[in-house]
Amino acid sequence: MSDLVARTGRHQQLYEDGYRLVAGCIPYRYRECDGTGRGSHEKIVEVLMISSPSGPGLLFPKGGWENDETVEEAAKREAVEEAGVRGELMDLLGYYYFKNKTQQDEFSPEGSCKAAIFALLVKEELDSWPEQNMRVRIWLPISEAGERCRHAWMKDALLNGFSEWHEKKVAGEDV
Repeated sequence: MSDLVARTGRHQQLYEDGYRLVAGCIPYRYRECDGTGRGSHEKIVEVLMISSPSGPGLLFPKGGWENDETVEEAAKREAVEEAGVRGELMDLLGYYYFKNKTQQDEFSPEGSCKAAIFALLVKEELDSWPEQNMRVRIWLPISEAGERCRHAWMKDALLNGFSEWHEKKVAGEDV
């Protein structure tokens, strides 16, 4: 079992204008592949997705941003707790709004959430992590990841936020 323990409860949860504040990331890596079969190699980008204990489809790690941490710390913590990965937090990809009926409370009666999503270049995959018994992790190319996203807002974060950011990064543009 991991020495790390997942945070639970909402007593330190941050809210803003009726939205529960959430932090998460799209973990990614580069994998070498034989592009032509003639000895040339190219790198393809893969993203890490996780299963949900509450139903079908795949997700990116995310969770509540708490009052004793920065949004960046919260995103990195969620990556460790839910996906068992550590890495270099890159740029903020954007803010994404969604509703979650299980997250309705006195501060967000509609279950409205505002998620800050970052790109995370994975440097380490942990053998043991807090939610390993509840989740399966899988590396996928972006196109397949988009098809398997459980939530439309996560698909948007991947296909628009991450893909556009990554294309600019590869082209050497400031992002």
